[in-house]
Amino acid sequence: MSYPTIGQLEREIAQRISALYSEQLGQRPVQVVCHFFDTELVISLEKAATQVEVTLISGGYENLAEQVRLFLDKIIKPQLQDLIEEVIGKPILDLMTNTNLATGRTGIIVVLQQIPEVRNPESIPKANLKNLAE
Repeated sequence: MSYPTIGQLEREIAQRISALYSEQLGQRPVQVVCHFFDTELVISLEKAATQVEVTLISGGYENLAEQVRLFLDKIIKPQLQDLIEEVIGKPILDLMTNTNLATGRTGIIVVLQQIPEVRNPESIPKANLKNLAE
């Protein structure tokens, strides 16, 4: 069985998250950056705020926009977890998201039990040899 490279996994996760945001929120982020660091995965999305959130903020309803984002994140979080687990073939221990509506950026931190099986595990920054052996 041929495993993907870490770069291939990062690209697939980024592409699928972009498609998920487009499908579920009607807003495709301009850029999705995804990087593994040992047993953590860090993802950033540029221009992830929806038009509704932007309109609420520009109309002076920042608190309502924040509430809308909290509910959207709550709805999309299990979908993100399923998507990432499907791509990497490993369970997720924790997934945290936060969106700064002033900048439109979303940050996602994913904590894994172990790194995914890839052809080039040495390419994962800070990869712990103990995690590679498990």
